[in-house]
Amino acid sequence: MNKDFVLRAHDRGFEKFLSTGEASSYIAGHPEGMVTRHSSFNFGAYQSGIPGFGRIRVFGEEVFSGTGSGYNMHRHHDFIICAFVLAGTLTHVNTVGNIDQLGPNDFYAFSAGSGGKHSELNLASTDMQVLYLWLLPDRLLTPPSYTRSHFDASTRRNQLTQLVGNADGALRISQDVSVSRLVADQAMHLQYTPKSNRHGVYVFMLDGEASVDDITLARRDSRGVWGDRPITIQTDGEGADLLIIETIQ
Repeated sequence: MNKDFVLRAHDRGFEKFLSTGEASSYIAGHPEGMVTRHSSFNFGAYQSGIPGFGRIRVFGEEVFSGTGSGYNMHRHHDFIICAFVLAGTLTHVNTVGNIDQLGPNDFYAFSAGSGGKHSELNLASTDMQVLYLWLLPDRLLTPPSYTRSHFDASTRRNQLTQLVGNADGALRISQDVSVSRLVADQAMHLQYTPKSNRHGVYVFMLDGEASVDDITLARRDSRGVWGDRPITIQTDGEGADLLIIETIQ
């Protein structure tokens, strides 16, 4: 998708998968396991939502409900998959050689490259909530890799922090895409300038409210903008938590 848009929370795609339903070979957990998904973008029939944005193919908020719920071991290739845990604990097992547990504000980048498998599970009785971002890599059939990090909202408050991309402290990936997060508890005026007129910026409101070029976004609303003009983001001091994803076309 290469034109500007606003996507409200209630206009995202919605899907629900039961561990005892038609997707039981893929969906983990028994007998009450369930995965629910709100999707901003899709590719083909895999996800609901609107067509992909730049190199983004999937951006979705998912909830794993029920002990053991999630995804059984499954294969990917030539995708970069990032996960940002919002609540609960995500247990992530992959064939790169990691058995990992990620809590709130932890995140990972898993590059499947030439082929890798992983399983993602909620081993607790409480819900696990996560954002998934799937990206096309800039090179095919590279060796699989896995890295993880943590966003410390207490020390990074009121400053834009790059989580993924080509910056010190960020998770490096093989694509001209960056992910940044802003948690603000005061009024802020931020100008974000994309790299070039071939770049697009996707702003997703995790919580609170902010305006993006004078368009107000509330919780789970989002906006996509193309071009190299500066984008103005204004918070009102009542609390705002947002992601900014910049991608090449």
